[in-house]
Amino acid sequence: MSDVTRTLCVIKPNAVAKNHIGEIVKLLEAADLRVAALRMTCPSRANVEAFYAEHAGKLFFGELVEFMTSGPVVAMVLEGRGAVKRCRDVMGATNPAEAAEGTIRAQFGESMTANAVHGSDSAESAAREIGFYFGGFDIF
Repeated sequence: MSDVTRTLCVIKPNAVAKNHIGEIVKLLEAADLRVAALRMTCPSRANVEAFYAEHAGKLFFGELVEFMTSGPVVAMVLEGRGAVKRCRDVMGATNPAEAAEGTIRAQFGESMTANAVHGSDSAESAAREIGFYFGGFDIF
């Protein structure tokens, strides 16, 4: 069971506003990812800027910060074999127009920014990002 890992998935404001939380969780669970923690929150501008700090200075950064603070998000810790890759496969390409049929972003994404979900891109990012959303909270 040493290949069981954890990753972070965040359902973005557009998908939350359109009531797609359950559908997205169902797709993730169907991919053998177990929800180990889940919380709805409205991140502050400072928190979003810190979370996406690696993108500071890029042209899309301001738009991303505005969007991610426009409403509640649902953050989840997912657990499973190869969780980071598995989650990213289920999410699909960042650009919903390029995402494979049946993926979360193909079904619920609207644009590069409003692409329905964020997912950690590596084990290192997952550890940092899980701490960001779940530091001090129970993970089961």
